[in-house]
Amino acid sequence: MRRTKFLYLFIPLIVAASLFGQEPPVGYLKAITGTAQILRQGETLQPKVGDKVFKNDVLRTGAKSSLGITFRDDTLLSLGSNSQIVVNDFAFSPAEGKLSFVARILKGTVVYLSGVIGKLSPDAVRLQTPYANIGFRGTRVAIQIEGEAKNVIK
Repeated sequence: MRRTKFLYLFIPLIVAASLFGQEPPVGYLKAITGTAQILRQGETLQPKVGDKVFKNDVLRTGAKSSLGITFRDDTLLSLGSNSQIVVNDFAFSPAEGKLSFVARILKGTVVYLSGVIGKLSPDAVRLQTPYANIGFRGTRVAIQIEGEAKNVIK
């Protein structure tokens, strides 16, 4: 009986501790057409609409596929067929002055529509490609990386 009570008290503490150390998601998957994958901490996940996106996630699409992501600041990112990006950094705490959106486009087609970060601090937004870093003054951009980049994560 004592063991049972101990387990009922101990298990919620373990669960709370594991959740406390996890960073909040940077966004959510809003649309998926065809095949897509999320590479997270060495695991390959088959995503579905509503799944969370975290910093350092690698998002990729297959042939004739697309993926739509809405970030916490209402930034929208769409990936076309055979595309791959990494969400390198995302910070959205306007009250603390912490604003950052950095994504690395490894291949494919990406359409970016700025959210609050891009409006409050355009210098805090960067899209990196194998060829250049792109900063923004506007709110929309489409980027296409042709060929196979050397640093594509497989």
